[in-house]
Amino acid sequence: MGELLALLSACCFAASNVTITRGARGSQDNGAFMSILLTAAIAGAWWLAAMPARGMPPMERASLLWFAGAGILTIFIGRVFLYASIQRLGAVRASAVKRLNPLFSVLLGVLLLGERVDGPMALGMLMIGASFGVLIRQSLGAAGAAAAAAPAGGAPRSLRATLVNLGFFYGPVSALAYACGYVARKEGLLGMPDPAFGTMFGSIVGALMFVLIAQFVDSYRRALRLTFSVFNPWLFAAGVLSSAGQLLYFAALNSSTIARCAMISSMEALFTIFFAVAASRSLKQLNGPVLLAAALGVAGTACIMLRR
Repeated sequence: MGELLALLSACCFAASNVTITRGARGSQDNGAFMSILLTAAIAGAWWLAAMPARGMPPMERASLLWFAGAGILTIFIGRVFLYASIQRLGAVRASAVKRLNPLFSVLLGVLLLGERVDGPMALGMLMIGASFGVLIRQSLGAAGAAAAAAPAGGAPRSLRATLVNLGFFYGPVSALAYACGYVARKEGLLGMPDPAFGTMFGSIVGALMFVLIAQFVDSYRRALRLTFSVFNPWLFAAGVLSSAGQLLYFAALNSSTIARCAMISSMEALFTIFFAVAASRSLKQLNGPVLLAAALGVAGTACIMLRR
């Protein structure tokens, strides 16, 4: 059951990637805060609906702290940076960059848990790192071609814009936050096996963090204002889909291992390509480097996870 939930989660996240790209086009808000609020609301409704049958779960202090940490890492840092990455890179490339998640999971295991790096793990890490490198090289190559074809005075700006594309920074930060957050979630579920409550609690903590940061950062303050003043149906759909993906993944972790869930969720990159092509009805973005990066990321994830 956990494997099926993880697969459905990957489908929801992939569809969310495409709708974020569509909704954030020409907007000053990428919908990250709206998605956090929707996750809290949907998870809360799920929890309340299930309460009559299961009763009020015992409040384990340690689990609450783990859920809060997972909320800050995945709901706040991971999702905010993921949305920013998708806004700057597009759904397909950002999804491929997100495949750094299992790479970071392995590094955390080696550094914090003393796990051994064997052959399959090393090969998987190499493949995932290569997929990220392929994307960067493809982007730089495209920028170089655009610079060569641009009129005088426009070339330096075109190449420089790609070199400093923050999407290639936001993506890895998001992946690292998700990798750490998944560990915190699993620890919380060991004491309180209630995915809906854990998701709701973490989302509330993430939303409070967003509001706190908004007191000091203009872009966050603007996102808060636009969330309640401008309705963007694409970003609303993205929030519902990412919330569903979050809940399904949390439920998958409750009945399966982090390793299996992460392996299955790597299919998100391929689902994103399929949904992006279906939405745009164009094969323009399916160039060789993007397909190679997605394939390397999925293969690398499989190598890492199957060895456990």
